[in-house]
Amino acid sequence: MVAARLASELRAEWERFRAPIRARMFTDDALLAGTGASSVDQLWDVLRRRPHIGRVDSLAGFEALCPGQRAAIFEGAVRAAARTVDLLGSGPIGLGSPIAWSRDHRSGVTWPGGYARRLRYADPADDGDVKFPWELSRLQWLLPAGQAYRLKADERYARLVREVLDDWIQANPYGATINWAVAMEAAIRVLSWTWLFHMFAASAEWSEAGFRSRFLRALYLHGDWIERNLERSDVSGNHYTADAAGLVFAGLFFGAGRAPERWAALGWDILTTEIERQVQADGVDFEGSTAYHRLVMEFFLLPALYRERLGLSTPARYRERLVAMARFVAAYSRDDDGCPSWGDGDDGRALPLGSQPLADHRYLIGLVAAGWDVDEVRDRFSGPRDEIFWLLGPDAAARLPSTLNAVSATPAAFPASGVYILRSKRDHVFVDAGPVGMRGRGGHGHNDCLSFDAVLDGSHLFADPGTYVYTASYEWRNRFRGTAFHNTPVVDGEEQNRLDPGLLWALANDARPTVERWQSSPELVQIRASHSGYERLGRPVIPVRTIALDPRAHRLAVFDELRGDGVHELVVPYHMAAGVLVERSGPGRFTIRARGRAFVIAWDPPSEWSSRTIPGWVSPSYGRRERASVIEFVRAGELRPLLVVCVPEAAADRGLEWARSALGLTPSLRPA
Repeated sequence: MVAARLASELRAEWERFRAPIRARMFTDDALLAGTGASSVDQLWDVLRRRPHIGRVDSLAGFEALCPGQRAAIFEGAVRAAARTVDLLGSGPIGLGSPIAWSRDHRSGVTWPGGYARRLRYADPADDGDVKFPWELSRLQWLLPAGQAYRLKADERYARLVREVLDDWIQANPYGATINWAVAMEAAIRVLSWTWLFHMFAASAEWSEAGFRSRFLRALYLHGDWIERNLERSDVSGNHYTADAAGLVFAGLFFGAGRAPERWAALGWDILTTEIERQVQADGVDFEGSTAYHRLVMEFFLLPALYRERLGLSTPARYRERLVAMARFVAAYSRDDDGCPSWGDGDDGRALPLGSQPLADHRYLIGLVAAGWDVDEVRDRFSGPRDEIFWLLGPDAAARLPSTLNAVSATPAAFPASGVYILRSKRDHVFVDAGPVGMRGRGGHGHNDCLSFDAVLDGSHLFADPGTYVYTASYEWRNRFRGTAFHNTPVVDGEEQNRLDPGLLWALANDARPTVERWQSSPELVQIRASHSGYERLGRPVIPVRTIALDPRAHRLAVFDELRGDGVHELVVPYHMAAGVLVERSGPGRFTIRARGRAFVIAWDPPSEWSSRTIPGWVSPSYGRRERASVIEFVRAGELRPLLVVCVPEAAADRGLEWARSALGLTPSLRPA
């Protein structure tokens, strides 16, 4: 291990010396030698004729297949033309010209130049968020300009994108700014740049020989940088997957030449290996996050579809794993165009071409269904089709059901990952009964074992609060990933998985779950599970939770048993979704209101548990937080069970009676 680390450090020092020399020596002649072309213009002409995922040759049926999207595209293009961005919760920010590419435009923190691998991009002493310059440099905010140009060949859009690319290339020399600090960022830029190339390659504004040379040399060097700085570790995650996707895109884009062919082969070899390491057999990404499941699925899916556009095959096992990932998306997608904020979420996308809400992941189902003609997945698709249109074309989009189709209402279990979804046509309860993310490392997972997110009768009532920020605030990063910010018991004020406040993507592997029961019938769906996170206490406690849904009457029961002995301080929080109103409506009950519906929360035994409401937070997207209510059930003393029910107001009087009967409990909350 020490020798490997020393070798890595020596390679980094060598690269620090060689990188600027390599960039200076990469002239037009070197580019042509590397691609076998006779001139830059000849290479340009060859490249623009190569197939590419997202190069839509026909706009037939766009208005019918993607109603209302034309206006959204042109609105985005107008913002881009004004060099105005709204990234990571920033609100509208005018970038001006030239653009400060290494600045967090919200906090004002700017990263210095220098060899990228040696730059420190996280500092608890300031509120700078390196994700802002990284997100800005992905140039995904320019993609609507490419779509607008495809819909209406206005050279102003071509000029805008050319000027911004030139600005970026000049301000970010190869390997010498914060925007090269991780290979993942270079990889995502490859996806954006190659797509923009195919939108604008034939435009008059992109015909100048100097720009063509600068663009192609910079793009080629992106492939070179990724290959030299792969983010491989003993347990690799989404960064390594992104690197591989970037290599495939760079290699397939250039096509000919020893390096491009090597990139395409190496990237594809990594993807075919990592998909079975990172994605469980049940189709769930191992990092324990819906947002990263979406991002990683894009990194696995888009290169496969790009390869097939070029006539290359995809192994059956690879397709099967992606189909399983699509099944999971269908299961966790809600009818309100959203999904639970399970684990981390930083708004990251690989190549965002649709205008659906950020939390709407259903387009992934459509891409798998249309890309490979999978009837089983197609039947689960609903939602907008513009993402499929722009990536696979009008024929693929037309093969999918209209947006009137409803998502699956069937309960679903993903036992390899510990995710269970209790649902009906009007209810959706997402339960995490799985291990800490990334094989016990933490990664983008949270302290959320036995937590849940719930929609009842079409109203989002109980929420996972989300992520908010990463390095911009170590304090808030740790709050949002902590146990108390999830709907799961907190014992003696301790985290269920220990965390070091300075290690923002690491958790101890303390809370190891055990699923004791999963049952599903038309009358009742329930999951019973426990975890070992508090066995390390001086007086060990094992939380055991049963969550049950009555899909006919929209009734939810949560029963917490706490196995152990001794005196403890117990808090069981219930985080409300944003906009849910809470009022105490009588002894032992709260009334909550959302979307014009009223529900009652009652608990048993009220004499053993006190209750209170406190202000809380939910983060609907990265960099944003909103006030929300939290109901806490509190006890100091010996361990006692707690039964909580949430039922429609009209059925409030018999809510606890129904729960005891459904769960087989006596009035004293013991098994009958």
